Amino acid sequence: MQSADQDQANDYDSFAATYSAENENSLVNAYYERPAMLALAGDVTGRRILDAGCGSGPLSSALRDRGAVVTGIDASAGMLALARRRLGDDVALHVVDLCDPLPFDDGTFDDVVASLVLHYLEDWGPTLAELRRVLRPGGRLIASVSHPFTAYAHRDPRPDYHATSSYTFDWTLNGHSVPMELWRRPLHAMTDAFTTAGFRLSVISEPQPEPAARELFPDGFQDLSTNPNFLFFVVEVPPSATAQAASQSRITSEARILPQ
Repeated sequence: MQSADQDQANDYDSFAATYSAENENSLVNAYYERPAMLALAGDVTGRRILDAGCGSGPLSSALRDRGAVVTGIDASAGMLALARRRLGDDVALHVVDLCDPLPFDDGTFDDVVASLVLHYLEDWGPTLAELRRVLRPGGRLIASVSHPFTAYAHRDPRPDYHATSSYTFDWTLNGHSVPMELWRRPLHAMTDAFTTAGFRLSVISEPQPEPAARELFPDGFQDLSTNPNFLFFVVEVPPSATAQAASQSRITSEARILPQ
């Protein structure tokens, strides 16, 4: 891949419709990343979910259809316009940059989903702190990012694996080239960022694509099945100290009345 123009990188407003169409049915999105996010979310009936970096809303739509109460945010007004067409008026959508404070009260959400968005950020610290703030105690952040192995192998000669560094490339969408810039970091930097923000690591996942993709994308399926592409996390906000104390008190009380 050629080097991209950093000044114009990641301008989703300029290719919102093209990206949305690609995302809808592509191997990596429709048959790999999105099903993996939904599987990690599990039963979301009645859960208040923030889709952070919702784009044109395919994940928001799937979560809503599974019974969640969804709010979507994205830095691209163009992408949100497409999300509004998809989702109608029953999903709240806001133009919000994840580098900025979030316009929500503490503990507003049961879950946050961050689908392929954190790797656009140089510093995860302020963003993760805000995501933790708007989650209730016991809430979850479910995130997918570029796999550090894939990011590390993006250039030859190889970069310093242990360094957090940006890389740029030209991404071809429907025959058009668009400049992109992502940030790579080692696995330990990712887990350290989550724990520093106050999250407790629950799941690290490296899933396989959906079996149905084997016939639809025979060449791509083989490659995606044998080479890491994305890395998935579920991290949790620990229960509050009050809740923990109440739980321990209940367990102690129940132990006292158990028959000997």
